[in-house]
Amino acid sequence: MQTSKPQTVVDPRPIDPEGLSPELARATSVRELQRIRAMLTVVVLIGVTIAMFFARDVMLPLILGAMLALTLSPVIRALGRAGLPAPLSAASLILTLGAVLGVAGYAMSGPVSTWVAEAPALGAQVQERLAGLLASVEQVKEASDQVEEMASQAGDGSVQQVTLAQPGILNSAASYAASIGTTVSVALVLALFILASGDMFYAKIVEAYPRLSEKKRALKIVYGVERAISSYLLTITIINAGLGLAVFALMWAIGLPNAYIWGFVAFIFNFLPFLGAIAGVALVGLYSVVTLEPLGHALLAPALYLAATSVEGQLVTPTILGRRLKLNTVSVFVTVVFWGWLWGIAGALMAVPFLVIVKVICDNADSLRTLGNFLGSADTRIAAREPEAEAMPAAR
Repeated sequence: MQTSKPQTVVDPRPIDPEGLSPELARATSVRELQRIRAMLTVVVLIGVTIAMFFARDVMLPLILGAMLALTLSPVIRALGRAGLPAPLSAASLILTLGAVLGVAGYAMSGPVSTWVAEAPALGAQVQERLAGLLASVEQVKEASDQVEEMASQAGDGSVQQVTLAQPGILNSAASYAASIGTTVSVALVLALFILASGDMFYAKIVEAYPRLSEKKRALKIVYGVERAISSYLLTITIINAGLGLAVFALMWAIGLPNAYIWGFVAFIFNFLPFLGAIAGVALVGLYSVVTLEPLGHALLAPALYLAATSVEGQLVTPTILGRRLKLNTVSVFVTVVFWGWLWGIAGALMAVPFLVIVKVICDNADSLRTLGNFLGSADTRIAAREPEAEAMPAAR
């Protein structure tokens, strides 16, 4: 009998030079590509942040104009359904808004310029009124001055100290006011052009994607951003206007001069989370110490301002806006700090609207849902399970 020899089975699949199977080699390649993609994403984010820091003067009015256009787009669309053309309604809204801002700026320019010119004298009056409270601080300052004087005497007397002359307060204030005016003007003009174009940019977004599912998702994100931004900014503007009227009434009731200015200050500062109320209380306190007698009556002004902002922050805004703005406090605080560092006060004012935009985009993009979950509040997970009928509107 002949015995059959065992046959050797050869695997037709190619063998990786490192001895890895094709499946393991493919998985390793995928992981490497994911690492490279993550590193490139970090590099791009750092580059964009650096570019936005140095391009602040250009980017700020453009972003402000785009946000203003998103806020007013539902109003323009409603007027369009009533038969008013988009260019006419956009021009009417922007001109009205510009006129209101111009009148408010003109009404505040006189007293504010007087305060800026008399800032040294006002500072001396504040120190005089608070002499008892500032006694310990003054002693520490005098000791520090004595130490500095002894150190300068111990140094080489032949060394000549050179001090650079700083620009005056009036010049700095005028330059800052001109910068604000330019930024607001550019933002209003850009918003006018965007609103007058109607749905042209939405149509271009639809044309940019080849698949119907991608078109629907893009429009859902755009309309979701528009709805969230317009709802937030319009609501918070109405709330802040009510706060400004309340602060004006309280300051007028206790006899604080130029009470309407402090109403406008409360209206503007309340757009800045966390720090706006503190800054308003401090400014009102300093001004009332100089203008009101006695000191106990003067301290009533910052107390009333703090009470008004506390009622607004703890009762009014959470009741009206709490269910719409599903963001946690930590993400809001970090965003305000970051944008405040990046663009100063203007960046801090736009931090929350920017965070709202990011949250809407993350909620509608599968790859960013994890980030959206971290940005959301405690009930975001519950809200995500709500029926589709309560979600953001899809393409119209």
